[in-house]
Amino acid sequence: MSDAPAPVVPATDDVPLTVVIPVKDDARHLERCLAAIARQSRPPEEVVVVDNASRDDSAAVARRAGARVVKEAAPGIPAAASAGYDAVRSGLIVRCDADSLPPADWLERVHDTFVRDPGLCALTGTGTFYDLPRVRGRLAQVFYTRGYFWGMHAAIGNVPLWGSNMAFRVETWQAVRGLVHRDDPWVHDDADLSFQLPAGARVRHDARLVVGVSGRTFASPAALGRRFRWAWHTLAVNWRVSPPWDRWAARIAARRDR
Repeated sequence: MSDAPAPVVPATDDVPLTVVIPVKDDARHLERCLAAIARQSRPPEEVVVVDNASRDDSAAVARRAGARVVKEAAPGIPAAASAGYDAVRSGLIVRCDADSLPPADWLERVHDTFVRDPGLCALTGTGTFYDLPRVRGRLAQVFYTRGYFWGMHAAIGNVPLWGSNMAFRVETWQAVRGLVHRDDPWVHDDADLSFQLPAGARVRHDARLVVGVSGRTFASPAALGRRFRWAWHTLAVNWRVSPPWDRWAARIAARRDR
């Protein structure tokens, strides 16, 4: 966790948005995601697709949709996502996954939230599982998605970001880009980024900012177990530097100072 103050950006009603999507061998989902982004009521300045050594035609799909393709050979989402963020020079970085399906007003909502709140460092939303049966999808949303936000909030001492639906200022990324564990493919990149934000960083969770996401995590016990192993690894790596009691003390002190 950085001790530097959270950056404050002057208010403006013209903040460019760049969508960053890491991808590996997920061309069909990516095609649907890019089509959804093309239908946005507020178009992005640019879409950056980070090709993490795909063996399928993910990069070709991205180029056909007009996205800029950034190559990242180092394995893992942390390396791919970081390469995408590094490629953005100004404005807002808006992150989703290749299997995200954002509604048409997604980017407009993100943009308006940051314009109204110049002190906001990062924003995150939630998701619904579009390819799970209704009951299973609802249970997954309640116990998995909400469990992530509640559990990670306690662990991090702040609102955790969720990689399928999040946004943050370029200045926020530049302040912590040297702290994230981009070379560790076993960390959850979104939670790891959340750990690196300053104690005083203002992060908002908007329950109305919703995207569709795939339920592939629940395809098998092995797939779900892998996600939980990554979560514990992310906690272990970051708690060695800053345990939760220290994080909450710093958070409370930052609130008092503010």
